[in-house]
Amino acid sequence: MKHPLPAQPRHIGVLRLSALGDVCNLIPTVRALQRQWPEARITWIIGKGEYSLLAGLSGVEFVVYDKASGIAGMRALWRELAGIRFDVLLHMQQALRASALSLGLKADVRVGYDKARAKDAQHWFTHRQLAPHPRSHVLESFLDFARLLGVKDLSLTWDMPVPETAFDEAHALTGGAPYLLMSPCANPRLRNFRNWSAEGYAAVIQHAWHRHGLLTLLTGGGSTQEREMGERIQSLCEPGSVIDAIGGTSLKGLLAMIARARAVIAPDSGPVHMANALGTPTVGLYATTNPDRAAPYCWREFVVNRYPDAVDTYLHKSLDEIAWGQRVRHPDAMSLIHAEDVIERLETLLDYTAATQSERELPDDET
Repeated sequence: MKHPLPAQPRHIGVLRLSALGDVCNLIPTVRALQRQWPEARITWIIGKGEYSLLAGLSGVEFVVYDKASGIAGMRALWRELAGIRFDVLLHMQQALRASALSLGLKADVRVGYDKARAKDAQHWFTHRQLAPHPRSHVLESFLDFARLLGVKDLSLTWDMPVPETAFDEAHALTGGAPYLLMSPCANPRLRNFRNWSAEGYAAVIQHAWHRHGLLTLLTGGGSTQEREMGERIQSLCEPGSVIDAIGGTSLKGLLAMIARARAVIAPDSGPVHMANALGTPTVGLYATTNPDRAAPYCWREFVVNRYPDAVDTYLHKSLDEIAWGQRVRHPDAMSLIHAEDVIERLETLLDYTAATQSERELPDDET
């Protein structure tokens, strides 16, 4: 017998620890739940870095779990939530660590992914599973949780909080000049292979500088790899065309910088999904991951997509022959993207945003 779902949940638990891009893609689901049940309490169990990005999200209580704290941190979190029982726990993290963490949480019903989408045997840790939704985008997979609960209004809203101090941080770097924002490196994890070349980025920067008079603001974390990438890109560009802020911004500051940018250019990483959440025009660079699953959702048509070529070149298969979302873990895959590809997408994006801006500025009787 299936565990019944609450018709009118009073307390909804959300378990999603990481990553930065994924938690941005999850916000529309939270907003849909809030519209359906405005009186419901929502508690989101989230990772430490991800919390620093989303802190202040309206109507949400956050409980932070630092993955570095291991089992001791899990026990501390269980003690913190010992007096709470969720009407429904949305287990939205397909990882064994998150499933282990879920064991110490009290809930009337636990909802997780269907067996086809569940990883690390997540379906063993839940009472109810989502309806199958093959070949779905990550954002749509999150919305499936709201669909299962009977939510009807699934319109996309984010309303991410960005404090004024963050905008001050952004202005201190750019001085108010128009700019592109580039985040050249994805998370430096083992066999990630999502990074494009410094030479490619430099060619795009010089195009934007000469054609549009746009500065480029480089952002990223403080790892040696990221700092070296920033230095290499800057060395290939004309003086004055680049501001290298890699390793020098807070996450809220990064949000403000993205919000004020003319456009964002980055590989499959947190910044393209932050930009998507903020409504900032975005060019995503995709060869090792499938953009149909993981592109910035509202800007999918502007993605540079060399994923089919990478699957053919390095896996020697067609898209129909591989699992949905399979990554191409080859260090040369991103070299299939050429500077001309990115420049063409950037020009198309800037033309599109200029046209839509003009439409918004027309009086009603002229539209």
